[in-house]
Parts: sequence; structure tokens; C-alpha cells
Amino acid sequence: MNPKHRLTLAIPTLLTALLAGCGGGGGGSAPTAPAPSQPGSAVTPPVTPTTPPDTGTTTPTTPTTPPDSGGTASGPATFKSVQFGGGGYVTGLIYHPSTANLLYARTDIGGAYRWNQATSTWTPITDGLGFGASESRFHGIESIALDPNNDQLVYMATGMYTFEGNGRLYISKDRGTTWTHVDLPFPLGGNNPGRAIGERLMVDPNKPSTLFFGSRTAGLWKSADAGLTWSQVTSLSPVKMTSDQISAAGGGMGVELVVYDTGTKGTGTATQTIYTAIAPDYAKVAGLSASMYKSTDGGATWTAVATPVSGYHIPHMVRAADGMFYVAFTKDSGPGAGGPGRLYKFDGTNWTLLKSYDTQQWVNFGMGGLSVYGSGATTRIALGVSNSWGSKGLPIVQLSDDAGKTWREIEADTPGETASGWVDDVEIDPSNPDHILHVHGGGIIETKNASSATPTWKGNIAGIEETAVLSITTPPPGAPYILLNSSGDVGLWVDTDLSATPTLNPGTGWSNAYAADMAWADPLYIAGIGTINSSNTNTGFWSGDGGKTWAKFATLPAGATQGGDIAVTARNKVVWAPANAVPSYTANNGASWSTTNLPALPSVANGWNRGYRLAADRKNPNKVYAYDSGGATWGTPGKVYVSTDGGQSFTLSAGSVSANLAPNASWVTSMAVNPNAEGDLWLADGNAVYHSLDSGATWTKLTNFASGAGTQGASLIALGKAANGAKYSAAVYVVGVMNNVWGVYRSNDGGATWSRFNDDAHQYGGIGALAADQNIYGRIYFSGTGRGMLYTN
Repeated sequence: MNPKHRLTLAIPTLLTALLAGCGGGGGGSAPTAPAPSQPGSAVTPPVTPTTPPDTGTTTPTTPTTPPDSGGTASGPATFKSVQFGGGGYVTGLIYHPSTANLLYARTDIGGAYRWNQATSTWTPITDGLGFGASESRFHGIESIALDPNNDQLVYMATGMYTFEGNGRLYISKDRGTTWTHVDLPFPLGGNNPGRAIGERLMVDPNKPSTLFFGSRTAGLWKSADAGLTWSQVTSLSPVKMTSDQISAAGGGMGVELVVYDTGTKGTGTATQTIYTAIAPDYAKVAGLSASMYKSTDGGATWTAVATPVSGYHIPHMVRAADGMFYVAFTKDSGPGAGGPGRLYKFDGTNWTLLKSYDTQQWVNFGMGGLSVYGSGATTRIALGVSNSWGSKGLPIVQLSDDAGKTWREIEADTPGETASGWVDDVEIDPSNPDHILHVHGGGIIETKNASSATPTWKGNIAGIEETAVLSITTPPPGAPYILLNSSGDVGLWVDTDLSATPTLNPGTGWSNAYAADMAWADPLYIAGIGTINSSNTNTGFWSGDGGKTWAKFATLPAGATQGGDIAVTARNKVVWAPANAVPSYTANNGASWSTTNLPALPSVANGWNRGYRLAADRKNPNKVYAYDSGGATWGTPGKVYVSTDGGQSFTLSAGSVSANLAPNASWVTSMAVNPNAEGDLWLADGNAVYHSLDSGATWTKLTNFASGAGTQGASLIALGKAANGAKYSAAVYVVGVMNNVWGVYRSNDGGATWSRFNDDAHQYGGIGALAADQNIYGRIYFSGTGRGMLYTN
């Protein structure tokens, strides 16, 4: 299970910015690297264009685009997850207070889920309309609020990073099956540090048209019309942090939570007593003197509450049925916040210390999740201990059944699974106090016998697929595996069964895998590249038996760094294109490397990675293609280079220069070869699709695709098994925009005609990686934004 999360697929090569947001920036000592989640026809010749180019100039085509279901002759395409199981950080669990088993989970980049009690699985509720490619940042869920009076109503505040602009509030009247949304006047940070703090968004149980939201950068906000419009609660503070202040604060913590002091609901009169917690960063900027404020007039005025400690975060504050508050203080913001940590109960006037952790050598526990059940002297309290990394005897979840007088550990050193570190939200099931769940870096874990002397814990991640897939590669027919999955945080995996957690991997633990490839004529040989996150060291690895055993490359090529691409031409022969470096070639499994003659690529602004995309010709392994995307929209025009000696030396394709390929960042471009025909090459330059039938010497531009709908015209391309009787030897799939509609489009005739393959219900916050199956027509594999890998039938 991955302890530090997450790489976002919207911009997968912005590693510096992403890891700053996802690498546990909230503090705490470096974690150890946990183990990954446990169970861990006849080919027709290509069509010649009607007007074949002969000088490298582009020849536009204007095919028709008849709509269809996107499916096969047997019906529309169906979409399923390739099972990994969890694989990412669930930042919060939200129970409906009175409807049994109605539970929601929010994640940092993978959207939200609703628990399905009938099937004991999680249902994703942010895959469809409202979460398209141009809306990928709204897969970062900052907070979820439920109406205690209406169990159909769900509010969801979204936005992945505060630097990306203002967030959205999504509203559902059917438990997340469908959504509408309104734009919020402040930014959100579902993948910023402190993303488990909260809940920031709360519905007044007595007057549910009233909502409060504690923002990261602009103070407290109120809606009086069920979330449709918002106004800043200036009586608390009118301050809005500047961009420099937000940057200095790591995205800002701001107003951390809202709690209503009431034991009633549905009275029709707004709750008058409200508490809110203020993070140290916002208190300093806004000139606020306290960590907590209280209103006794429904939020019209606020007074400071004297707290027993100052300068701490308040990640959670919960109200018991008797009106007693339980408040966690911890020094760092999280995820996996370090201490010191304190737990107090608060009766509105007096504070009583219940639990404390002080920083010591080798020990820096904080307090994360907090939940209560019952009232009075027998109040059950579950406390998540954060930044404790699973060593024997270290606490994970502390339980008290006497309102905090005595405590016992209920997870560490117990039978079954355990998940320590990022225990930033704990929930006692309001309909069953023996059922306790908590979040962690790899998903959710639960016990159903918390009162036992030795509770048993088990992962509760069925249906949650949250890995950040960076690259997918499919092998030729007959290979003993289905695909290669290169992902952030969890590394490279070889999938042999789409319905089971994979078990074959190079053993790199907590790592990022950027790309992998296989020898097409000898697919038992696999090579991949990545970074070991715990040491920030780069690595390459290979297997000669289809992933059963692995070895590291003995040496790395010059310039090996985070990111990059790889192409395999034959067993032991690899071309490696590191980010921001000249590609190199090995013929001996990395015992030695030779630098190719490809030109060094100038850097681009903003620190973006830039590198060559590689593809080996599957019919003639002596041919290797290298594509320079230009690095950015303000960079140089794209270019293609061709090697005829297995990737040792390359020649610029004059035709690619004449084609005037658009300059673009590498992560919105793609290159693919038709494995059934030599020299048959496809390219998506971010704006349009190009096709070459002569190894890149000349190119035909397809004019169907054009940037629009707030996203790239053509960003990904993959070729798979052809339809029976098709005119072209492969089915072609493109992720892009056609007629101003974003989607996955398929052509069975070499690009002459296209149809949309997905639909509005299957958008997944955009697609960041794509591959097509060589055995099954109509099957593609792709990544959603933080949604793991999916496939179609």
C-alpha cells in the first residue's frame, strides 16, 4: 500500500509540483515502504491514402463521423476496472447520521465513492457527466456534506490544487448518481497538504438550506440557498490570502472545519451555536488570535475560544450525543501528521486532557482521525494515531470505552491486516459501534469486532481503484500476460488476470514506474524504468521470463532521471529516453550504454520535463521512432526521428518538419505503431492526428480532430486488434475532440471514418494513458484521473 500519494494524471510529468502536493507534505518523519496492496484472424494490408503525400507535406482528409454505440456487433461497450485494489489515499469517510450503511469516501485525486451494502463494494460516483477531460481537477475532493434530513442529498466541494483556480460545489439529489454544479468563489485543495482535515463543508441539520464552508485561503463562507450562492463571513475575517501567501503556506490550511452545536434536526430554525477551527497560517495572515472561534447567533458574530494549546492544527472536532465535544490537536497538517498531539474533551467552557503524544527521538506521533459513539461516561472514542509506521508495539488506533479515561490499542499487533501511518480519518459506524473504519495511504481498512480483545482488521477496498497509471503497454498475441501497468507510487506490474490483484512485479516497492516495453518477437523479455521514492534514486529493470523474475540494469544511461520513455527492440536490447536528456542504447541489458545521436532538447519554462517519446517498429525491430513534442505550446514544432539500426543512430524525418506538427507538452501527445505493418506510424500532437505509411518519411493529417471543449484535440492514440473484415489491419483509438465533443474515438478503416467509443457516463476525469488489446477487438485499457486502470469489452 502506497504511503505517499499522489501523482495526478492530468499532468503526469509535473513531478516536482505533484510530489510537493502529494508527498505527505504535511510533515512527519519519512515512512518505511509498505508492501503493495495484498490479494497482490487475417490481417488486411493498410489502406493507401487517396492522395498520398510525396514531399512530406500534409494532406488533410475529412472523413464522415457517424455516431454509434462504440461497441461491437454484440452491443455497446462495457467498462470495468482492472483490479488492483485501493492503491491511493482516501482522505475522508462520511456517514449519514441516521440512514444505516449510507457511507461515502472522498479521495485526493480519484473522485468519490458510495458504499453499496448489498454487494459489499464501493461504487464510483464521479466517473460521468461533469467530470470530463477538461474537469479532471475536480476529481480532487476537498469535502463532502450530507443533509441529515434527506439521505438522497449530497454536497461535494472539489478542486485538486489551490493554485489551479476556484473550485466547484457539486450537488446531487440521488446519492451521487447524477450531479449539477456551481462555481465557488475560492480555490480548493483536495490534493494539497492537510487534505484529510475537516469536514470543511457542513449542512445545518436544523435549517438544511444553510451551509458553511471553511476555505483554505479565503476564510469562512456561507450559503443560505442550499449551495447555489456563497458569501464570505466577514465577521470572522474578510482576509483572502494572496498567491504569495498561499504558496508560502503550501496551499494554505485556512479555516479547517465547521461543527454545529445541536442535538436536533429539521426544526426550521438555523442552529445558533457554531464552532470553527483556524489553522496557524490563516490565523497569522488574518490577524486572528485563536485556533478556535464560536458563534452563538448563527454565524453573524464570532468570539475567540481559549484553547489549551496554540499554534496547532485541529484536524477533527466531533460532538457526542450529550453535547460534549472531543477535539484533536496536532502540530503538523498531514497527511500522516507528526506531533506533538493532544486530545481534549470540551464542554463549551472547560477543557480536559484525555490523551497526549510528545515528540521523542525516533517517535513523532500525531493525532489524525477521531470519532465518537454514545454519550456520558460510556462514550466510545476511536483515535487515529498518525505518523506511526507499523513497527511492533507502535499505536495505530486507540479505543476508549469510558469517555477517554482509559485506552487500549485495537489494531497494532493484531491478527489480519494492519495499515498505519496516514490514519487521518477514523469513523465508528453510527449503526454498529463494533464496526470501525479508517483511511490510509492505500485505501480503507475496517474491523467488525472492535470490542474483541484482539480485533481483526481487513481492507475494505472492493471497487476502489485509485492508482495513478502513467503508462500501459499491451503484448503481442500469445504472450502469457495481458498488459504492463506502469504507475505512480506502486511501480510496475504485469497483469495476467484483470479480475485479480496482480502479483508479478520487479519488487521496487514504493516507487514510480514511468514506462515499460517488451520484445515483440520475444515478449517474455520485458524492460521498464522508474524511481525508488524512498531514496529518490532512478532505476531500470528487466525480466526474461514474462515477469516471474527480475534483475536491475547493472548501470544507468547518462542523464537518467525521473520520467522518460523506453523501447525494446529485441531481448537485451533497449533504448532509454530519460526526461531532459539524450536517449541511450544498450545491447547487453544495461551492462553498458551508448548515447544516441539525437539532439539534446532545450528546456522549457516552469520546470516541465521534456523528453523523446519512443516506439519500436513491431515488424522490423531495426526501426525505432523518436518523437520530440516541442516541450510546450511556446516550444519548437514537433519532430520525428527514425533509426534503422535498432535505435543506435537516428535521422530527422523531413516529412515531420513539413507536416508542421504543433508544439506541445509531451504529456498531451502520443505516438503508436501498427504492429501488423512495417513503417505504419501514428501520431497525436495534442491538436490533431497524423498518419505515416512509410516510416515517417511523409505524413497525412486527419482533420477530424481539433482542440476544443476545453481540452486537447488529440492527446492519445493506440492500435489494437482489427474488426473482422475490416479494411485496415488494426482498430485505431484516439482520445481527443471531434465536433467539439471530447471522448475516445475509434476507426476501423485506417482513419477514413470515426465513431465515439465512450459516452458521457464514462469520462473518468479525463484519460492519461491508453493501450489497445491485440487479441480482442474492441478492448482498450486506459487510466482515469486517479481512477486506476479500466478496460472495455
